[in-house]
Amino acid sequence: MKKPSSVILITGCSSGIGFALAKAFHKEGHIVYATARGLDSLNSLASSGIRVLALDVVDPVSIAAAAETVSKQCGRLDVLVNNAGYGQGGAVIDLPPEALRDQFETNVIAPVQVIRAFIPLMLSQQKGRIVNIGSVSGVVTTPFAGAYCASKAALHALSEALRMELAPFGIKVITLQPGKVASNVRERARERVIFPADSIYAPFQEHLENRARFSEQGAMPAEEFARRVLPALLTDVAPLIIREGPLSVRMPFLMRWLPRRLFDRGIRQLFGLSSKRSSKTSS
Repeated sequence: MKKPSSVILITGCSSGIGFALAKAFHKEGHIVYATARGLDSLNSLASSGIRVLALDVVDPVSIAAAAETVSKQCGRLDVLVNNAGYGQGGAVIDLPPEALRDQFETNVIAPVQVIRAFIPLMLSQQKGRIVNIGSVSGVVTTPFAGAYCASKAALHALSEALRMELAPFGIKVITLQPGKVASNVRERARERVIFPADSIYAPFQEHLENRARFSEQGAMPAEEFARRVLPALLTDVAPLIIREGPLSVRMPFLMRWLPRRLFDRGIRQLFGLSSKRSSKTSS
């Protein structure tokens, strides 16, 4: 017997993982709300019958309006997928405070604010499912992406707390940790690299650019990723963590079992940080 349709809302659907998940859920017959800051980026999803909403995850007014729309139209929400986010590139000491704040505002605080807005719908039905899109980068930190890695590690921790805190109310929380998946996060990360002209990392600029290319090489298509994770997202016994995509399992495994100094050395070599350099900045 076929299960009844679920009402699902996904943030960050303009491309990549969010876009692919919206199409995959819709194909299975579910009522899908695909959201993004601008409706123009959702035209192709709307033309396929998917409901679209403007939702800026860092704007409380926009979040509240989206929650009110879903409440009025459906009266319930079964699955909330927090996917919107971006990757801030650059060496940690090169990042100004506002860059760090913006990274955490979007990747950490915004998902919690979205959950707060939609949780009444789930509480009223004593069930629901929240899927927070983390990253293998929240488990394995790499150079020149410290802000992004830290934001995803923080989101993982909040997901752990939410899973325990919401369990008495019948709400399940899943942390999805993609590996290398073709997504808008990677596209936007290339545009958001901060590299000051006087950076002590000037000799490493090529390696910083190589990091962006490395994250794209061999990336799993978002459509394949969505197809693989979809069954687990809707199964009766919700998994705590889902890892899918190249390196999503291998890298955490290596970090856990290799001596940490050896693991760090391998990562530093990968990004050109294995030899000592002068700390003199350009004049």
